[in-house]
Amino acid sequence: MQPLTRHKSTRSPGGSNCLETAATPATIRVRGSENPNGPRLAPRPATWTRFAVYAAGDAHGRSRGSRP
Repeated sequence: MQPLTRHKSTRSPGGSNCLETAATPATIRVRGSENPNGPRLAPRPATWTRFAVYAAGDAHGRSRGSRP
């Protein structure tokens, strides 16, 4: 198995205390950069997309929970 290519948020100061993501064909692997050996999530891509749209709601002037 090849190592995962992880991506960090560009909005985190110094690249710390943020989420890291890595895509596989079946899941999006998510972990905290401050504790890479700690708890992890592995939602399916469609679930991760719905979460990301919901979480970004405030950044686009919508209230959380509203549909895009």
